[in-house]
Amino acid sequence: MSSNNSVLIVEDEAAIRNGLIDVFIYHGFEVEAVEDGKEGLDKALTGDFDLVILDVMLPSMNGFDICQAIREKDKEQPVIMLTAKTAEEDVIQGLTLGADDYVAKPFSVAQLVLRVQAVLRRAKKYHVEVRTISLTQDRVIDLDNLSVSANNSNTQLTKREAEVIEYLYSNLQRPVSREELLEKVWGYNPELEIETRTVDIHIAKIRRKIEVDPKHAEFLVTVRGAGYKLITLDSQV
Repeated sequence: MSSNNSVLIVEDEAAIRNGLIDVFIYHGFEVEAVEDGKEGLDKALTGDFDLVILDVMLPSMNGFDICQAIREKDKEQPVIMLTAKTAEEDVIQGLTLGADDYVAKPFSVAQLVLRVQAVLRRAKKYHVEVRTISLTQDRVIDLDNLSVSANNSNTQLTKREAEVIEYLYSNLQRPVSREELLEKVWGYNPELEIETRTVDIHIAKIRRKIEVDPKHAEFLVTVRGAGYKLITLDSQV
């Protein structure tokens, strides 16, 4: 990794914070680290970091609120959340607020470094010219404005949800596997075994936003043994 990469670590446990500082300095990062939530938010909003690593449980302001405040200002800032909470609702909350990924404590330092590398090297290898996707005549996804309009109401998408939809749209003719999404959208090396349910969680979140009935998917369907397929007006022509 380039020595120009910079990371902000917001973590109140001294042993973990100091360990992460050592790891990222070893990997060539410029590192800033703080233990207080409000101080972390101030640095995140005023600094210029390639990545922000956020603990969830912090003094003065929790990681969820920090992530939300960062996203309100900058939808592009890479954020990885660290959490001791393994309950799925906590993971979903972090991803819903726009975190790029999550790592549950106790975590493998090697796994965290791999995820950081994936976030930082991720570059779009695909792009669709169409920026609005019609699922039906009155149910439309706007990729630029990160929204879904249906029945005279709008629902916001996170940037990562929009990227998943965009990749599926660029491959309308076939189902896309979970592993391919991890590689192409998240930037994970397919040869590495990275344990994460982030694809499954994002698919469930997208269905809640685009489907008439998320329990009976019409537009983001599962093709058994093959992956996920997006069904739009274009694919039905």
